[in-house]
Amino acid sequence: MTKTPILTVSNLTAIFPDNNGGLHALDRIAFEVHPREFVCVLGPSGSGKSTLLRILAGLLPPTAGQCAFSGGENPRIGMVFQQANLMPWRSVIENLTLPLELAGMETDAARVKARELIELVGLGGFEENWPRDLSGGMAQRVAIARALIHDPDLLLLDEPFGSLDALTRERMWTELSRIWQRRQKTVLMVTHSISEALFLADRVLVLTQRPGRVKLDLAVDLPRPRNDEMRYTPEFGQLARRLKEAIG
Repeated sequence: MTKTPILTVSNLTAIFPDNNGGLHALDRIAFEVHPREFVCVLGPSGSGKSTLLRILAGLLPPTAGQCAFSGGENPRIGMVFQQANLMPWRSVIENLTLPLELAGMETDAARVKARELIELVGLGGFEENWPRDLSGGMAQRVAIARALIHDPDLLLLDEPFGSLDALTRERMWTELSRIWQRRQKTVLMVTHSISEALFLADRVLVLTQRPGRVKLDLAVDLPRPRNDEMRYTPEFGQLARRLKEAIG
């Protein structure tokens, strides 16, 4: 891992106007993310986790502070939400090629790139399927592929498996870990699950109750690749206890 961060967040504050002096969502958040690092953000409901991701994605302006990206002011950012939000009238491959077509890429070249990502996320053979024919886990794989289609500098994941059943969710941890190791993207992911964070992340940031502040920045020194059995080791349990104590 290089020493120069790809993202530096400094004194980031978010206050939303209301009739009671303003809703203070984030308070002087500060942290760094390095290239190819996988960072998870944990915290109680209402701690500002999703607000943080939306500010990083450029969807919301901060009230104060800044997010500085190395290599320029306009990084390529991919984002995956809790719902896949696929266009129901377009097939899997057409959902993936749309961003490239809008950017002016020739259709055949766009389909070649889309097929590469379809194979990467394990959906080979489903290129022409409609979103209604996909399971929740498959739809989220398409959403991840769509977020990767522009080769982003930073991939933001906002509880991408939150709407899935427990078994599918745990399978998706393994899939996402595999995809990350293949592509070595820089990832910042919001989750409510301690196990999910520890299974996936190099570091876990724990936010306090609103207004969200960074309470703990925990390095996850578990070996990779990670498997399901690792979750039952003493090392995993010790890290989980630290995170649970920090969340309160």
